[in-house]
Amino acid sequence: MSFAPLTVSADPARPMPASNVARFDAANAAVASLRDEQRRLQRLGFELPLARCHQQLRFWSFVSAVCSLDPQARS
Repeated sequence: MSFAPLTVSADPARPMPASNVARFDAANAAVASLRDEQRRLQRLGFELPLARCHQQLRFWSFVSAVCSLDPQARS
């Protein structure tokens, strides 16, 4: 990915945790932080950052979905 992260937890350059459960939690934290940021950007009316946030939210939602394939991560 070649974008600057909008939130610390949504930084794709940071190392992912070793366990499946921790990876799922990290991906969900990124999604939650980006949803909060998306609401803030909508209130402010910043269109370009909002589009970047949407792109990052799609990426982290996908990562979260992939991590959820492990049955241990969902329990």
